[in-house]
Amino acid sequence: MVDLKSLTMEEMKAFVLSLGEKPFRAKQIFKWVYRGAEICDMTDLSKDLREKLLKNACVGNIQIEERLISKDGTRKYLFKLSDGNFIESVFMKYKHGNTICVSSQAGCAMGCRFCASTIDGFSRNLTPSEIIDQIMKTEEDTGEKISNIVMMGIGEPLANFENVIKFLENVNAEDGLNIGYRHISLSTCGLADKIRDLADINIPITLSVSLHSPFNEKRSDLMPVNKKFPIPELISAMRYYLEKTGRRISIEYAMIEGENDTKECANELVRLFSDMLCHVNLIPVNKVKERDYKKTSADKIEAFKNKLCRMGLNTTVRRSLGSDINAACGQLRKNRMNNENLSD
Repeated sequence: MVDLKSLTMEEMKAFVLSLGEKPFRAKQIFKWVYRGAEICDMTDLSKDLREKLLKNACVGNIQIEERLISKDGTRKYLFKLSDGNFIESVFMKYKHGNTICVSSQAGCAMGCRFCASTIDGFSRNLTPSEIIDQIMKTEEDTGEKISNIVMMGIGEPLANFENVIKFLENVNAEDGLNIGYRHISLSTCGLADKIRDLADINIPITLSVSLHSPFNEKRSDLMPVNKKFPIPELISAMRYYLEKTGRRISIEYAMIEGENDTKECANELVRLFSDMLCHVNLIPVNKVKERDYKKTSADKIEAFKNKLCRMGLNTTVRRSLGSDINAACGQLRKNRMNNENLSD
């Protein structure tokens, strides 16, 4: 069965032609899909075409399995996929609009030491439909429009490259969700080859690179991906991205007590990035019960930020939302999977 929500407009046209229908039907179907309609609800299609679609296609749907609501308005969703896998999304309210953090994979193979998403390993890539549906289901549940997307949930987006690019195209499409590329941020743990591929496509999204240490040995300890793409290779790919797109890169830096919050780390960050069009985003690391990492104190994070700023590196500290519902991705999924395994 063809999942209509996973098709780009060009793919929809090809599919409609394969059914013996006129190309203009593709736009009609595409619009219906992004209104949240089922095939039987597409009333401006002929009965014959609807029957063809029912035999050959479906409109993929994920289901809300659990919802946690924070006192600050943040919502954390656990979604169940059609094959029984679970993923998470987080809805956040800001003055500039509503933001959703979406997952791109069920589980994660990257093995970052401080992240809950990777503890139970990798299950599979998400389809474009499953990524899009996180937004549509959240809008339906909250009754509010989402204006900003952060691809920073479970999984490594650039390891699901083809499906993520289709997702971005459909999210941006006028007859899709019609969310501007400049309102979308994609976070990678540092797949240098895919950063170059993304640069060649030149979609005007914001690229965020998770660094977490400016030193190769420590970064390899925290993030195994560094063994394949060490810092010099990663920086080369980042410079290539800047050359191709001209768009500022965000450097994500989780502050971990005693691991990466020293003055030597600050000095090295300045040495590596002071001449690059970038912004450093300091993130107090989230508590994961299976790990013994602790977040750097608020005072020390502020001092670290001020040092970087004084030395000419644009730096901010991420505002923490949903702390009372443990809004960092991965932990709700892990708990549900553990409970299901125990009940088997």
